[in-house]
Amino acid sequence: MSIYCALKVPEGCRALGLHHYRSHSVAKASPNLAFVPASPPPDAVEVEALQRFVSHSQRLLVMTGAGISTESGIPDYRSEGVGLYARTDRRPIQHAEFVRSASARQRYWARNFVGWPQFSSHQPNAAHLALRNWEKLGKLHWLVTQNVDALHTKAGSQQVMELHGCTHRVLCLGCGEQTPRSELQKRFEALNPTWSAEAHGIAPDGDVFLTEEQVHNFRVPACIRCGGILKPDVTFFGDTVSREKVDFVHKRLAESDSMLVAGSSLQVYSGYRFALAAHEKKLPIVIINIGPTRSDHFASMKLNSRCGELLPLIVPR
Repeated sequence: MSIYCALKVPEGCRALGLHHYRSHSVAKASPNLAFVPASPPPDAVEVEALQRFVSHSQRLLVMTGAGISTESGIPDYRSEGVGLYARTDRRPIQHAEFVRSASARQRYWARNFVGWPQFSSHQPNAAHLALRNWEKLGKLHWLVTQNVDALHTKAGSQQVMELHGCTHRVLCLGCGEQTPRSELQKRFEALNPTWSAEAHGIAPDGDVFLTEEQVHNFRVPACIRCGGILKPDVTFFGDTVSREKVDFVHKRLAESDSMLVAGSSLQVYSGYRFALAAHEKKLPIVIINIGPTRSDHFASMKLNSRCGELLPLIVPR
């Protein structure tokens, strides 16, 4: 079961199908550590403690953040020394700016157009595959991800809630029509046959850095159905997650007996609220994240290890 059905989303979303970006058989490759902060190897005592936690859990809810995808070569925002905020003074686009400013949308889509081929080619790493295996073995009750990269779905996970949406889908703000991002790429190419730009660094959500001069002549298509504004089907900074999604996760949390947070600092309230709710329900919470998180003080256990190094060591039983 996927969130497409569970949330009664518009028929256009179901019509996209997961096959557009799902890849069940993913070769195990060496992790890409360019955007992963340094961390010590897993401690044997901590590994055993995590094994006991997972073994004792009967209905485990897992919430993942950007730190689970950094080993796939996708940078995050907050990691010390290697995150976007540490490497540059650039900041992600705000929802209000995207909606009100045609030039902001032109800049965003030009950057996204250049970055999309590389971003969409990223593959799941050992952490994504481990969680997929946990689900297959009946250990994982539900997986809630704050990521928009579709890597859990590519890995084959099915009980997935994409809390902040997914960059592989595009939404019309006028009529609500949803289309695959790959189709929009073709429209960009048709509208900009002679346009080209060289990227200056990569950002976390599928775009790259370009100068104002580079994006000046880039043309952005409108919705084919109504002529409305096209936006990635993701929650931009400054926007809020829908009440329907929030309620859905709270229901899954109410059915769970424990919570694991993997690769999230929980600094964004949209994710932190669920850790807080789990704490209020007195559920045991384990956090795997390199660096401090907003919930360290009430976690049952905190491990400063790479998700892709630690999660595959756990055998659900």
